[in-house]
Amino acid sequence: MAASAPIFAPIGAPLYRYPKREQDTLQAWDAGDEYLLQYIQEQQLDISEEVWLLNDSFGALACALDKQTAKLRHIHDSHVSQLGTAYNREQSQSTQADFAFWDCLEPWQGTPSLVLMKLPKSQRLLTWQLMKLSQILPKDATLICAGKVKEIHSSTLALFEKHFGPTHTSLAQKKSRLIFSHNAKTQQQLPAPIRWSVPDYDFEMQNHANVFANTKLDIAAHLMLQHIPKDPSLKTIVDLGCGNGILSLQAARLNPQAQIIAVDESPMAVASAHLNADENLGPAHQVEARVNDCLSGFAPQSVDLVLCNPPFHQQNAITDHIAWQMFCDARHVLANEGKLIVIGNRHLGYHIKLKRLFGQVNTLASNGKFVILQASKRPQAKGN
Repeated sequence: MAASAPIFAPIGAPLYRYPKREQDTLQAWDAGDEYLLQYIQEQQLDISEEVWLLNDSFGALACALDKQTAKLRHIHDSHVSQLGTAYNREQSQSTQADFAFWDCLEPWQGTPSLVLMKLPKSQRLLTWQLMKLSQILPKDATLICAGKVKEIHSSTLALFEKHFGPTHTSLAQKKSRLIFSHNAKTQQQLPAPIRWSVPDYDFEMQNHANVFANTKLDIAAHLMLQHIPKDPSLKTIVDLGCGNGILSLQAARLNPQAQIIAVDESPMAVASAHLNADENLGPAHQVEARVNDCLSGFAPQSVDLVLCNPPFHQQNAITDHIAWQMFCDARHVLANEGKLIVIGNRHLGYHIKLKRLFGQVNTLASNGKFVILQASKRPQAKGN
């Protein structure tokens, strides 16, 4: 049965979260998207030339504005957001505007008549984006940002004031609010990646703005580092959802004969993993970092070991479908007798999902909060 989705009124067509799933109960837009579009229409803002969209998760704004503007630029630190936006634009036939995807680290060039933002989850990413916009946009240019009322605090508005310019908010509507900020052209230099040490493993780490655990080693990674195997038979190891790449570093040190592939959907995470491999392993290291949607594009039975610390949210929505996709992809790419090692919160019940996929699941370690599980791929019986 085909997946169903409610109609997104501004384009008169359904929009889907990515990847598209049957009977998905989560919308691909929110009240903040609707509020932004309503405000543009009511104020008759000029959107005919060039519009920049920051953090437009699944392309709701891009699809709605496509036929009204000549040029659209979609800026996000998410490969999945790009894939979802591309899918929804194609499905809704939103292909009129000159359209381009930019990630946060590449140059942003142009003269937008309007810049719209969805409030990101990370305050560090928000600060980074505000500082970059302040450098590029002309003085007094207006930035309009939408967010949930519960996520807009006085500290949030202080970031706009400090890193962009004078700021005020709209009234609340459907539990969302708009933030209006006017560029004061502060000309602050973009901050370098944050540096921190892991003395137990002699690692010096660097994190770009949107990378998880950005100032110290998180407790799940600390536990996982202790259970990365050293095995001379391993030829290819994948660090799935690599973040800053610290698991890749340890896997590379323990297994110098193996190719290490660090995979994440965040360009900032992948750039951090590149930096950390270069600094900690030297120029001849065997770590390759890739921006990718889980393990799409990997050849079947091409990997010996997958290390995974899966997220349990997509944007601001709590969901387990990303972990399920990671586990399914891992089973597809693992060679027979290959292993998937996963860490997760005990209450998430990953052992149930892994047992359904792999059959054999062992507990490698656990504490009061986390459990590390190992699933082994067995050859399928003929006819299955």
